Amino acid sequence: MSKAFTKENDDDEEIDNAPKLPQGVKNYITPSGHQQLLDEFNQLWKLERPELVKTIAWAASNGDRSENGDYIYGKKRLREIDRRLRFLSKRLDNAEVVDPAKRGNCDQVFFGATVTVSNAVGDEHTYSIVGLDEADPGSGRISWISPLAKALLKAREGDVVKLHTPVGIEELEVIEICYKEL
Repeated sequence: MSKAFTKENDDDEEIDNAPKLPQGVKNYITPSGHQQLLDEFNQLWKLERPELVKTIAWAASNGDRSENGDYIYGKKRLREIDRRLRFLSKRLDNAEVVDPAKRGNCDQVFFGATVTVSNAVGDEHTYSIVGLDEADPGSGRISWISPLAKALLKAREGDVVKLHTPVGIEELEVIEICYKEL
């Protein structure tokens, strides 16, 4: 069977596995998150891709491509880079940069807020509400479309919000809200 009719790998696999934005919603992102995506795009486009193209051209000039590891690996890596570039390009084109430091004094939780909450046991946790592509829950940066962020949105200091978790409903009290550069 011709290779044209087989599906060896899915070129849109990374895009399909990436967190999806809700339909019709902007891709909100902080300035630092936008810069990270832009830096990655430039690194791939201006440095890695041109070097890889040179390597592939050199490997192709060596003759038989069917058993040429440099050529085969290079072409595979080039597809990965191109796929990532397409993904980054779409995310950057749809990005709506929101600077939390410019919000000033605000007593409600919105995108870019750094919120300290306390649970029923009295444990305090601090979370910053950031864009989908810059979320890192381990370091307290949660996506604005995460269940926790959705529960916190529009809350004020002293409010108790209900977070629906797999083990039940957890009540969190909003202790502090601030907007700062992330």
